[in-house]
Amino acid sequence: MKILLVEDEQKIADFICEGMQTKNVTVTHCADGNQGYEVASKNTFDIIILDIMLPGRDGLDILRSIRQMGIDTPVILLTARNELGDRVQGLDMGADDYLAKPFYVEELNARIQALLRRHAGTQQHVIEVGSLQLDCINRSINCQGQSVELTSREFSLLEYLMRSPNKVLTRGQLLEHVWGYDFDPCTNVVDVCIKRIRRKLTSLESAGKMVGAIESVRGTGYRLSPR
Repeated sequence: MKILLVEDEQKIADFICEGMQTKNVTVTHCADGNQGYEVASKNTFDIIILDIMLPGRDGLDILRSIRQMGIDTPVILLTARNELGDRVQGLDMGADDYLAKPFYVEELNARIQALLRRHAGTQQHVIEVGSLQLDCINRSINCQGQSVELTSREFSLLEYLMRSPNKVLTRGQLLEHVWGYDFDPCTNVVDVCIKRIRRKLTSLESAGKMVGAIESVRGTGYRLSPR
């Protein structure tokens, strides 16, 4: 599990990072709001833990911005006990939970696990990007009534791209999410799989169907752009 922690108080950040070490969790820590926003907007995490009072962008501004970008990663706000107005505002803006300081790491972990269960149960099982429809339950791809046959790996890769339209995903992210373990960073398995998906989507376009384009971003990775 990957967590983004945006917290400027080093003692609290160390407390959380140390508490998560025994739970097979990778924590990326940002100590100010500007860095936190950049990391949150360009990377994929399972949970974002977000302090409200931060140097640079404050936590509510970060929350507002990532929700406007369509990032639906569960967010836990860290607040002081007297910040009732900020807690209410944060929940209205799309935060999933809040935790008042001080707290026990066991409580934080329990809230993380509860959010992950809730998020998994409510994630879309049908994803639509442009005219493409991906059904996660039936493992099928459809475009204006015409189906596309994909292998299991191709399906998982396209699903990952469709969950983040217009967002650049690095080869490393695609490898980790779709293949599930570390490959040689020089491997071309992602590129080969992308070519196969493109070829199958192109066959739909030749039949008059408008589908999304998987664009190469030089030196970085790929992005799915709806049409």
